[in-house]
Amino acid sequence: MRDEMNRFNEAGVQAFGVNPASVGAHASYAAKMQFGFPLLSDADRGIAAAYGALKEDGRGVQRTVYAISRNGLVAYAVRGAPPPAEVIAALDL
Repeated sequence: MRDEMNRFNEAGVQAFGVNPASVGAHASYAAKMQFGFPLLSDADRGIAAAYGALKEDGRGVQRTVYAISRNGLVAYAVRGAPPPAEVIAALDL
């Protein structure tokens, strides 16, 4: 996603990442990787659980991409790393 941020920005999409790492770990990792989007900490995995992104063991998180429409509804949900154009198209921008 980092490499496609221009496409998301041009489409008016606010991208961010969520995972169970700590805020401190995110700051270090984001600086190292030069992300152009914020990383949010989900230390208790509550967000992952709410969005059905926990692995079967209940501890690991499966990479999943969600697109939330302007009216707050999940417009797109796919496991893995789909093409950015597919995500943008799902938002009907």
